[in-house]
Amino acid sequence: MLQWPKYVQLKEVGPRDGLQNEKVWVPTEDKIAWINKLSESGVREIEFSSFVHPKWIPALADARDVGMQIKRNPDTTYSALVPNMKGLENALEAGIDGASVFMSASETHNRKNINKSIDETYPVLGEVIQGAKSAGKQVTGYVSTVFDCPYEGKVNPDQVLRVCDRLFENGADNLSLGDTIGSAVPSQVEALLEAVLARFPEDKIIMHFHNTRGMAIANIMTSLRYGITRFDSAVGGLGGCPYAPGAAGNVATNDVLYLLHGLGIETCIDEKKIEEAAFFIQDKLDKKLPSKSLAYAASAK
Repeated sequence: MLQWPKYVQLKEVGPRDGLQNEKVWVPTEDKIAWINKLSESGVREIEFSSFVHPKWIPALADARDVGMQIKRNPDTTYSALVPNMKGLENALEAGIDGASVFMSASETHNRKNINKSIDETYPVLGEVIQGAKSAGKQVTGYVSTVFDCPYEGKVNPDQVLRVCDRLFENGADNLSLGDTIGSAVPSQVEALLEAVLARFPEDKIIMHFHNTRGMAIANIMTSLRYGITRFDSAVGGLGGCPYAPGAAGNVATNDVLYLLHGLGIETCIDEKKIEEAAFFIQDKLDKKLPSKSLAYAASAK
């Protein structure tokens, strides 16, 4: 009989990855109130914003104010996306506990996303990683397009391994491997994890699935079988990448919790409070979010 892990940790990325592609401006006070609700849910890490220049991600132009005003749960880690040393300076002022750096496994997406080649990106991120580590912060390296690229098609696992090698060499504590356009199927997850886990410990790997084609839950199930116990998710299924045409939202925290708790896996997260947080941001955005669990809860009211 298949043995599931006893505990899985979810990182809530809705306030960053969820909002970054939204056209509706969510006022700063609403972002703060929303993150405070998430903090009360028991989630162990919240990625609260991005310190990318507001010209590129206008929806998160208030990152510093948000970071300085949220009510912090001592059991929760608050991290943010940091692209460069100026971003790190602002993020540290805002009180981050952890920094996330980002790049792609595919050359074209990397250029579209951060306007640099992969080779040009390493020294920039290396400086940020070392700066964050010197300040005593944990660092997560996001690797995008680890399965498929919207511009280049299939991505060879060897390309992913090369990027992982360099980010770990530069001092990243763990890596989040992203199905950026939400196209992966379980066989691709198996192939990538076979390669990655032959080289790196499973507790250093986080999986980040988008749900464009409805495969995210199946891919999480596959990852669990390989011993992965850390995943990124966003309440309600918020999200999308500005530089990945057609990418849908992140896998919904609500749906992942329904799966994990149904399997008897502990998360320390209160499903009802996550549901309340999802309804809160759904109202602020004035649109229905794609979470199946959320839709069911709405119909049952």
